[in-house]
Amino acid sequence: MKNRSKNKNANGFSLLELMLAMTIMLVVLTLVSTLFSRSIATRQRESSRTDALTSAQAALNVISREVANSGYGLTGNGIVGADSDSTKLHFLSNIKNDNTTFNDEAENITYYFDPNTRSIMRHDPNGGEPLIPFGPRTPQTSVIINRISSLDFRYFDYVGTNPPTGPNATPTINTSRVRVTVTVSLERVSLERVDTGDVNPQSVVLVSDVALRNSDYMLRQY
Repeated sequence: MKNRSKNKNANGFSLLELMLAMTIMLVVLTLVSTLFSRSIATRQRESSRTDALTSAQAALNVISREVANSGYGLTGNGIVGADSDSTKLHFLSNIKNDNTTFNDEAENITYYFDPNTRSIMRHDPNGGEPLIPFGPRTPQTSVIINRISSLDFRYFDYVGTNPPTGPNATPTINTSRVRVTVTVSLERVSLERVDTGDVNPQSVVLVSDVALRNSDYMLRQY
């Protein structure tokens, strides 16, 4: 009888206290879930940014290296002015130093931007293997990098000892430096919220100033 009386008089949790405890737990779980989602979004953003930067820098290095050789073995800067502008660069070089028709690989190169595939393209009319042994090489167009927003070429002209003029949208026979600008698109991370201002950057811009080592002006500097 005594034990039964103690159990009967023991106080337990009321319904209001249980609801309050559940509410606090839900709030805590919501905060933890939000922080976890944001950490995942941040990691995805930084991973995307790193991949984009690495790929774009590698592509820019390839372009810069080849553009720097424009005019090699020639008397001019090698840029085909009639076929070059702010979105396309066509240049020649005589790497093997054994012809003037530019029939060898990597002697007649055009870089341009393809908006349909958002890619930087490299075209070499003599870059493919010959269809028959010792025959002429076949044209080859390859993708340097995709997920690109834009590719821009700007030209600087040097005459005598005067400061350069530019950047210009088109080249001339006096062009001795080319500025290559690559804008890389970044994928939006869906977990990030625009209304809080925590938005991943939409693009990364990389710039390379390339001196045409074989232009008349640059040759006089060595």
